[in-house]
Amino acid sequence: MFAVCGGAAALRRGALWSSRVTMATVVSGNKTSQQVKERLKKEVAEMKSQFPGFRPGLVVLQVGDREDSNLYISMKLKAAAEVQTRSESMQVTFGFQSQLRRLKLHRGLYHYCEMSKKVLRSIVAVNENPDVHGLIVQLPLDSINPINTERVTNAVAPEKDVDGLTSVNAGKLSRGDLGDCFIPCTPNGCMELISQTGVSVMGKHAVVIGRSKIVGAPMHDLLLWNHATVTTCHSKTSDLAQQVGRADILVVGAGRAEMVKGEWLKDGALVIDCGINYIPDESKASGKRVVGDVHYPSAKERAGYITPVPGGNTVESAKRFLQPFTPGKWSLVYTKKIPQYPQPSDVEISSSCQSKPIHQLARELGLFSEEVELYGRSRAKIRCDTLKRMEKRPSGKYVVVTGVTSTPMGEGRRTITIGLAQALGAHLNHNTFACLQEPSLKSSTGLMGLSLGSGYSQVTPLEEVTLKPSGQNELISAAGGLLVDTVKAHAHYEAQLSEKTLGIEKSDPLTFTADEIRRFVRLDIDTDTTTDSVSLERELMTILSLSSSEEEMRHRLSQITVASNKSGDVVTADDLNISEPLFFLLKECLKPVLMQAVEGSPVFLHISPLAGEAQGFPSALADKMALKLVGSEGFVVTDAGHGADISLEKFFNIKCSVSGLQPDVVVMVTSIRNLEMYGSAVQAGLPLPYECSQEKLKLLERGCCHLRRQVEKAKAFGLPVIVAVNKFCSDSEAELALVCGQAKQAGALDAVQCSSWSKGGAGTLALAQAVKKAAELSGRFKFLYDSQIPAVDKLRTVAQKVYGLEDIEISPKAKEKLALYTKWGFGNLPVFITNTHLTLTDDHMMQMDPSDSILLITDVRVNTGAGFLCCLTDSTDLFPLFSNSPKQKRMILSSPCFHGNNLYGDSKKPGCNMLSTLRSNRPKSAAFIQLTLQHLYIFMLDD
Repeated sequence: MFAVCGGAAALRRGALWSSRVTMATVVSGNKTSQQVKERLKKEVAEMKSQFPGFRPGLVVLQVGDREDSNLYISMKLKAAAEVQTRSESMQVTFGFQSQLRRLKLHRGLYHYCEMSKKVLRSIVAVNENPDVHGLIVQLPLDSINPINTERVTNAVAPEKDVDGLTSVNAGKLSRGDLGDCFIPCTPNGCMELISQTGVSVMGKHAVVIGRSKIVGAPMHDLLLWNHATVTTCHSKTSDLAQQVGRADILVVGAGRAEMVKGEWLKDGALVIDCGINYIPDESKASGKRVVGDVHYPSAKERAGYITPVPGGNTVESAKRFLQPFTPGKWSLVYTKKIPQYPQPSDVEISSSCQSKPIHQLARELGLFSEEVELYGRSRAKIRCDTLKRMEKRPSGKYVVVTGVTSTPMGEGRRTITIGLAQALGAHLNHNTFACLQEPSLKSSTGLMGLSLGSGYSQVTPLEEVTLKPSGQNELISAAGGLLVDTVKAHAHYEAQLSEKTLGIEKSDPLTFTADEIRRFVRLDIDTDTTTDSVSLERELMTILSLSSSEEEMRHRLSQITVASNKSGDVVTADDLNISEPLFFLLKECLKPVLMQAVEGSPVFLHISPLAGEAQGFPSALADKMALKLVGSEGFVVTDAGHGADISLEKFFNIKCSVSGLQPDVVVMVTSIRNLEMYGSAVQAGLPLPYECSQEKLKLLERGCCHLRRQVEKAKAFGLPVIVAVNKFCSDSEAELALVCGQAKQAGALDAVQCSSWSKGGAGTLALAQAVKKAAELSGRFKFLYDSQIPAVDKLRTVAQKVYGLEDIEISPKAKEKLALYTKWGFGNLPVFITNTHLTLTDDHMMQMDPSDSILLITDVRVNTGAGFLCCLTDSTDLFPLFSNSPKQKRMILSSPCFHGNNLYGDSKKPGCNMLSTLRSNRPKSAAFIQLTLQHLYIFMLDD
């Protein structure tokens, strides 16, 4: 690694101390080097005992192919081999599992800017890699076009700058902050060897020849702050010989072969030669040999000591890295909010949050800058190849949040989801991610309200979340329109084109071009069987939801069934040669959106409510990415959407089946008001009966039968179930105790009260502790049915075990479709029963006891791209907004839009909209509740 100034002959003699008084004492580097290596081995062994699997990492960045640079790096590799280490795949272990990588950027005819950017990108990548603790930029940078060396060296992170070349480390050294900076290896090694000789530096006259940033300048500072009187010389110093003659300690690093002569030296001086030079030597096989900057034969006659130089800053860097480090823990700083009373509106809470810049959050999570695409200050998209980089990492605990069947009173599922993530992260210090659906503009200004979550458990900033969508809905609509238009155009073209007007004059099919093959092969599309644009858009969103990579999405898009031909065979997007345009149109939509909650917990938003009748939950890619980011001891809290009957079954049997994800815990959210609706005859949009505003335990107990069935359904998948009771100000202790008791009797592992709306993560701390305890249990996740059984049996299993129905009835139209899909080879696909958020019907009294009911399957559609059979019931309508049925009209009337949604009513201060005002003034009386129900769908009035 460095020049051994004593010379080969002296080292072969192996003499530590010369018997001749007039001969320089040669302090062998072998002993000192071995002591340093043994010390490093012990330090790394201590690191590994505290942090199993950890190993220091070093990267050497080389530009070009200079011979002296190659020698410097090869000496590092040689030193590793001499201590009985192994080198595999550019990885070298100095007896203590330290990895050494050599990044070599070849010296080519790059443009100046291009080469500089390439070097800087390489440095940034190493800076952000937590597995690398030291980075050496080999100087000089050997490029045809000059590169700004100062800019390159200062691009290295100071905490990884083991050469001490950055302005930060050099500045600290020059100021004497020796304990808070990296000292370059060569000067540091010189000081180590001086101490080995027993020579005191204090009060000595030291001369340093050379002023380079890696040897001369830092050596001057080190000697100075160790109380020596220091003179710095260089090749242009006029009285160099006289200066050398006054030196008690001489350090030479000028880079000139045998520049310093022995007769210049002061008798008994301590000489350290740091030079590496080649001179011709015919006796060597290579025709040259390595010498230092000091003429050794003459210097040994007058010097008192001559010493070699060791090094080892990478281990020091690793030690500093580990001081604040806990294995698998993020360096994430949370911002816990102190609740205010009376509680402000959602808009005011969001605007008062001092959220950190999203690029800073991404860096704290361990994401590289090249993996993060910023969309303003508060959100960013994460590239899909991030998951590939982390594929070998262990996954965290997977927590699924669902709820009882939704009612206008709302259960606050998303508020509990965010509150739970904040409690696990900010309060219990576990790496925790929340994964939610990305809201669309339609849902934000309609049913779901403005915020994602509510109160002190919401995603911020509110206006970024809801009013500035990422654009995936527009791209989905464009892709669906492209598919429909292509089918129509292809069918029209074939209808107008006879066999005699193909426009092909060739007789040999082997010579056809791709365009001629498309004209020759007729698809004979049956226009009566084409898939409508709405169904295609839903399937496209579902494909985004289920795809874990760009390759998988490309394959799924090619398999979309758009129609059948006149022979009854399937016609896919690949047959139309349109799968690639679809992929390039939608691939940006596959990137999850990173944001943060009120307390600073990271949140992934992906897939919008357009997929409501398809996959009503976050994407598999977002969940997988989050599971890798949190590590083996972390948690991912994902929202399964709607109720345990409609969404949880689809989450398990479709999303988990396709993605390979295996949940650990199920959290079921409910509320007193929600269950009271199941014990009464309340209908959405009508005034709330007076009895619902009073403590009615019998009414509540009657509604708890719905909760019991939902818990039983969730337990059928083999997972522990925790019931979270969303607490409102109007709830009594007797009501809360009754619900928790009923939940435990139904088989829930635990039932806890939550106040995430008013207290944030602190209000969900009991739930977080229960989830943590449940995640440690060895539950066995299982699917509801075998994937190989016929579709009819799958439908019957779902109807009986999930919906509690007696049996199913399949219409003649559905039977015909099932037979056709079986012929196409899709008979064994999972089944997907489409229904409303009210499960089977908008009549909630029928939901209370459906055991004598028959589920009528009216139609079946195949989603070959998504990979399931979509089964329609008589309670669903694919076009509810255009339906004239009384049932759909009641559903639409129960979901009016909000008015007065002015986020900034006051130009000086963020204002409050109607919904926010209602949230900040909690309902106290039955009259207030009745008035509210007449005008608003109180889906989001949750504590």
